[in-house]
Amino acid sequence: MPGIDQVLSQAMGIPGVLGAGLIDWTSGLTLGTAGRAPHGDHDAAAADTADVVQAVARNATFDTSGAGGPALEDLIITADNSYHLIRFVHTAFDSQTYLYLWLDRTQANLAVARLRLRDLAAELVAS
Repeated sequence: MPGIDQVLSQAMGIPGVLGAGLIDWTSGLTLGTAGRAPHGDHDAAAADTADVVQAVARNATFDTSGAGGPALEDLIITADNSYHLIRFVHTAFDSQTYLYLWLDRTQANLAVARLRLRDLAAELVAS
């Protein structure tokens, strides 16, 4: 079963991935990073993406888990030259973490990256 470093290393093998991280969304701190970060700063990217995650998580419109629906899974942000993919890591305990991928839009396949990131999150929980 892989740990954080192995999962992030595997994430870097997804076509088009420029950088990856595991982030605590309550604090905005990185638990691990690999590759590059937007503007060269993993800590700033973690804090910025945590702000987005917090805004979505506290908004009842997006949380269907209380109504018997599934919990939040992914957030996808598109930009001119990149994708930002966030995958919530759901655990038996109240985990407040997510996996983050920064992808080159010209080389990445968003559907493939999303499915692969789902599998990596599951591997991380199993470890």
